[in-house]
Amino acid sequence: MNLVDLSKEISYALRHAPWEYELELDEQGFVPIAQLLHALNESGTYECEVTQADLEQIITTSEKKRHEIVGDKIRALYGHSVPQIIKKEPGIPPAVLYHGTAHKALSQILHDGLKPMQRQYVHLSADVDTATRVGKRRDGNPVILKIDTEAAQKAGIQFYIGNNKVWVCDRMPKDFLSIFHSKNIAM
Repeated sequence: MNLVDLSKEISYALRHAPWEYELELDEQGFVPIAQLLHALNESGTYECEVTQADLEQIITTSEKKRHEIVGDKIRALYGHSVPQIIKKEPGIPPAVLYHGTAHKALSQILHDGLKPMQRQYVHLSADVDTATRVGKRRDGNPVILKIDTEAAQKAGIQFYIGNNKVWVCDRMPKDFLSIFHSKNIAM
């Protein structure tokens, strides 16, 4: 079984289209593992039965830590685009976070700040490498923005825990952003 493909399908089901799998997310984004396994196995996509052990292996071997199991339930930790707001656990982030973005989006971001766009939250990275990888999805040489989280918190911005490399917030005003790195912009 290709666990990468399975992980992508689980992310799609839990983050973007639970209704396509007849799943109902609770207010924290959890669904019963049994429901998810039933939906995955009913599809006939996989050559053998998907088991809870497969889900656990995906979670323990994934560098990005996209999912978690608590008791008999599973959820995606971040990246939701479903209409239902998934409640996140507030936390105190590192003093600085980063955000990778495309050059074409930079002027809008510097004018309006970071907005969740098609997602529920703005995603921020705990390190430059993660921000760069994220930014490269839209630009081969992304701009890396630096976020002053201490000043943002003092201004009332709430941060939520995504995982050990991702933090989320509802929005990030431009006042707390600065360009950390870009090869195509004069600094």
